[in-house]
Amino acid sequence: MLKVLASQRDSYIIEGHLQPDHVHMLISIPPKWSVAQVVGYIKGKSAIHIARTFAGKKRNFTGEHFWARGYFVSTVGRDGQTIREYIRNQEAEDKRTDLLQLW
Repeated sequence: MLKVLASQRDSYIIEGHLQPDHVHMLISIPPKWSVAQVVGYIKGKSAIHIARTFAGKKRNFTGEHFWARGYFVSTVGRDGQTIREYIRNQEAEDKRTDLLQLW
């Protein structure tokens, strides 16, 4: 669903990984769209879809929040492969960090 939403803004998700409490995505966004427009669209439309599909909501989402308000953005030049590897390995790294915090 996130790929479809991105494509509706002429963007595409190159790499992505969904975790229980956050999402990592490498998105290619054309210059005619701002990052805020694309990310806001994806977050807004996906939240509505999730509320309708999994929470049984039909309409009126006032005061409800699914995604956090903010997001982190960084531009990727020639280091695209490094970012892809980071996204692919992030879940294992998070688990390793969580285990270290137990000690």
